[in-house]
Amino acid sequence: MEKLYKEYFQKSKVFLYPLLGIRKGVRFVPTETYISWADICKSEDNKLLCLYIIDEDNKDIFKKFSDDKLETLRIYESKHHIDENNIVYIFNLKRFYKDLKKFREGKYSKFTKIVKEKIIKFFGEKGKIAEYIESYLYPKYYWEDYSELLNIHVKELQEVGELCDKPDLQKEDFTSDCELIKKLLYLETKN
Repeated sequence: MEKLYKEYFQKSKVFLYPLLGIRKGVRFVPTETYISWADICKSEDNKLLCLYIIDEDNKDIFKKFSDDKLETLRIYESKHHIDENNIVYIFNLKRFYKDLKKFREGKYSKFTKIVKEKIIKFFGEKGKIAEYIESYLYPKYYWEDYSELLNIHVKELQEVGELCDKPDLQKEDFTSDCELIKKLLYLETKN
């Protein structure tokens, strides 16, 4: 580990999206993921929302992907068309409810073994991203590295117990991005 990743990243995309079992590298990945959406679902409902923004040229190919991959998943629950090009898919992760509670608390190292394995399998075992992910899931192997990078004592890190910050539940809520999408749609219709 040479440097820290300091920018906020969507925690649901890193820690929850791999639970869907869709392999990394498929043609269509969600533009963003969330764990709540206004009155449709709350973070405690243990859902994962995946926003797909589809361009006109790929609509038919995406429909096939949706029919074959997304809607056939056992945990698929529903889809919501925001407009022609923006679709939110909702997946039910209730079987991982203990892990989702740990997720909301930012206790990634406390995930169950099966969830950790799914995340590691998704990101692989080589490369920088894989190393970051492994450090978040198994911090005890990285105390020294982070101690040096942060210029603090290992004991301070061990007291915190985690090497990745908690999810920002406001950023993990689709409601806030709904306003962004409305603005984008408004701009498109003006042009």
